[in-house]
Amino acid sequence: MKNIVHTLFAAAALLVLSTAIHAQQLPQANDAYYTSAQDRLKRTLLRQPITARARNVILLIADGNGVGTNYATRLFQGQQMGKFGDEHVLSYEEFPNLALVKTYNINAQTPGSAATAGAMNTGVKQMFSTINLNDKVVLGDCSTVVGNELTTFSEIVSRAGKSVGVVSTARLTHATPAAVYAKTANRGWEASVPAGCTAQKDIAVQLLEAIGAGTVDFAMGGGRRNFVASDGATDEGGKGRRKDGRNLIEEAKAAGVQYAWNAASVGALKLDGATPVLALLADNHMNFEFDRRDEDEPSLAAMTKVAIEFLSQNEQGYYLEIEAGRVDHASHHGNLHRSLSDGVAFAEAVAMADQLTNDQDTLIIVTADHEHAIAFNGFCGRGTPITGLCMGIAKGQVEHTNEPRLAADGKPYTVVGYLNGPGSVLTRQADGSYSGSRALVDQQQAIDPDYQQQAAIPMSWETHSGEDVAVYAKGPWAHLFDGTIEQNYIFHVMNHAISAQ
Repeated sequence: MKNIVHTLFAAAALLVLSTAIHAQQLPQANDAYYTSAQDRLKRTLLRQPITARARNVILLIADGNGVGTNYATRLFQGQQMGKFGDEHVLSYEEFPNLALVKTYNINAQTPGSAATAGAMNTGVKQMFSTINLNDKVVLGDCSTVVGNELTTFSEIVSRAGKSVGVVSTARLTHATPAAVYAKTANRGWEASVPAGCTAQKDIAVQLLEAIGAGTVDFAMGGGRRNFVASDGATDEGGKGRRKDGRNLIEEAKAAGVQYAWNAASVGALKLDGATPVLALLADNHMNFEFDRRDEDEPSLAAMTKVAIEFLSQNEQGYYLEIEAGRVDHASHHGNLHRSLSDGVAFAEAVAMADQLTNDQDTLIIVTADHEHAIAFNGFCGRGTPITGLCMGIAKGQVEHTNEPRLAADGKPYTVVGYLNGPGSVLTRQADGSYSGSRALVDQQQAIDPDYQQQAAIPMSWETHSGEDVAVYAKGPWAHLFDGTIEQNYIFHVMNHAISAQ
């Protein structure tokens, strides 16, 4: 009986092999799509998981870059390069391992960045708008903090002798970067806590104390105003926001921390890996990539390079979280062009991190904290500008017809819109009711970088959505990312990677 079974299996294997061989004789065998898929198959068959202990972990988060926004960024960058767009591949889309991520918070179907980033940094899901506290915390209730603090990945790796870095184009005290080092009952307590709150300190103070304790060695981003007293001036002449009269920048410098506030002073930093760095490159958030000027602010890729050069001086390795925070902010404003420009800058930062590290000892994880209420219209022909009007599908040619498709109201429509936001087609009337119709938009208006996408529901601030995001990974133990995962699982892969025998 056993011989019969073996014979059947052998016959089946031969049949499969024969079928594969015959498949090469198919009439489509020389088609470019067919041959590229065959090449991909060959490369995938050669993959071997890396199971050595990870010396370094780099977690790159594009805030608000869910699967839909990522798709738009792919087309945007590809079209900037003269392609149709959809055939383009973003830097991290080449990574060998992929999973979908469920992003909900403990008490929120649609998540916020604080609890999502906290989940990735502690291994457990958290309550909406709180950071690195367990499910016993009550948002905004300082008395519920003590005893409910969670241990962060930065605390774990620093105890193991590794360095820790955090980079963001948002304020360093904003939700996602704060999740590296802070524990708070309200993500909004960036420069102060309510009167009578003795259970925790504001997030800026927590960063300063983390640097002093060695759980953060390198911090670069925006948010200078939260480190300066309200009666004091920032480096660029702005006003501080601290009510306690402290100047945390001067305190940091007095403690021997290197300080930078613009591109020139970043270039003067000693990247010795030993002297901590605090770089606050804007009073508020850093500029959108579209508005950024090299002489004022370094790009996210440049910041990534400086961070890795500094942290890699530690022979024990490092943990680095990098956030493209303004992808999210532009979508909140309903401004697709700036969101996608920052998405491209993020892809360039990922490429920089990949270039400067070794797959054999560095786990690189690329993900998002959540998606936005973004929507895609159809049916659009190939090469339709992703920020522009939907063009018709041509007959007998690949590229679109160059004629916009019309909706039932006789007007063209953009490829991308938002379900809600400040670009709503409904406007508030004098009696408080809402009414209106879609404005007639031409292609030049639609592709203008300042164009605000049309939206259905009127909101002053476009919202997140609860859709899945993707995670892309390469390096030691990256193969542990597959299927559909909970967001907090990311921490567990990172922790396993640095401790595996």
